Formats: sequence, structure tokens, C-alpha cells
Amino acid sequence: MMSQLHRHEYLLSALPSLDPIGSIPPLSKSELLEHVIGAKGPVRTVEMFLLSDDLMQYQALLAEEVEQDQVDLAILSLDKGQDEAVLPDFLLPQETSEAAEQEKETERLSVDGIWARYFRHTAFVARRTRSSFLKVWVGFEVGLRNALVTARSRKLELDPATYVVTPELADKNADYSHIVSAWSSASNPLAAQEVLDKARWDWLEEHGGWYSFRDCEAEVYAAKLVLLHRWRRILSEKQQRNKTSSP
Repeated sequence: MMSQLHRHEYLLSALPSLDPIGSIPPLSKSELLEHVIGAKGPVRTVEMFLLSDDLMQYQALLAEEVEQDQVDLAILSLDKGQDEAVLPDFLLPQETSEAAEQEKETERLSVDGIWARYFRHTAFVARRTRSSFLKVWVGFEVGLRNALVTARSRKLELDPATYVVTPELADKNADYSHIVSAWSSASNPLAAQEVLDKARWDWLEEHGGWYSFRDCEAEVYAAKLVLLHRWRRILSEKQQRNKTSSP
């Protein structure tokens, strides 16, 4: 049964339009969440997309790539005393033997474990809310990430199985070869990231459910807004580096 049972004409008509990647996001992630809550939209599924961006920033914070005052979170909060994100229970390692068997995190980086738990919980939310779009998004995103990990591992002559995350959730029918090829051929890391995020944007365009005013359309909006905010951070960091390196 499909999840798009509710219509959200008011919510989707009130939201500003989104321009392509590289443009300025017309609202913050927190503002979007406020709109969705106020209009009684698909809050739980939209939160999952916003959380994915929070986790990207949390990963950068752990790696000391950004400072705490540079992090803009919509779902997670920061422990002001310890300068780190406070993770919800479903992102924390479980003590049960079943969870240990599922995750096999003993030789993984902690961040990999967090992403594994994130995708499993997101798939659970998709089932509970009957969100067909969130389900296929998880399949696409997990499949893409693992295709990249596999390509990188083989290039380094490593075993890909050690690094893939939640392979059971990946879309087994998707062909990522053209994306991986373009990503591998990119001239620099920024160009490689642009290849990936444009592929993500195009995929969202194809699954947009435009003018249906259903849950799916609001969920796609959230996913696209996340990409816009990610790219504003990327471009801001690039500008800052250029200023620093200028004579």
C-alpha cells in the first residue's frame, strides 16, 4: 500500500521553489521542518532526510574538518560541554547479540556504524509510515554508496565486503556504472562530488511526484533542500580556501 495517502496542497504551495545545485537555499532545514509540522505533513519521513545532512556534518565534526560554530543541525543537538552531537538511541550501538550479528562493527570506523544504523532505521521508518519513496531512496542511496566503496576498494586491492554498509538494503536492480565511471574520471575531489550530487539531483527529479501534493512530493523537496545546503557549505569552504591561499 502506498504512503501517499494525504494531500498537502497548502504545505507544498507555501514552500518556495528550489533552484538547481549551487543556488542559495531559500529556507533553512529547521524552517522546512517547522512548515511540515505546522501543516501536519509527513514529519517522520522528512526528519530522516534532514538527519542525513546532520550526520554528514557530525562526521565532519568528528574528523575535525569543521568547528562547532560552523555546524547547522535540524534534528541532532550538540552537547555544549563536550563539543559533540547527541545521538538518538537508534543511532547508538545495541548490546543485543542480534544487533551485533547484523552490524558486525568490530573492525569498522564508528562513523560507518552510525550510517549503518541510520539506513536501517530509515528503512524501518519507511515501512512504518508506508513511504514508498523513502524506501526506494534508501535503496538508491545505499546502492550508490556501496558501488563507490567497491570501486575504490578494488582500485586499492582491498576486499569491498569489509567496507560496504547495509548491502541488504541496496537496490539490486540499479545500474550505477555510468555514475561511478564519471566519478572516477573527475579531475579533482570537488568535481567528483559534483558528479555524485548531480546524479542524486537527477534521480530526485525523476521521482518527484510533481503536483501530486502527496507525501512523496514533500519528501523529495526535503531531499533536494539537503543537497542545496550541502553545496552551499562546499562552495563556502572553497571560497574560504581561495581567500586564505591568495597572496
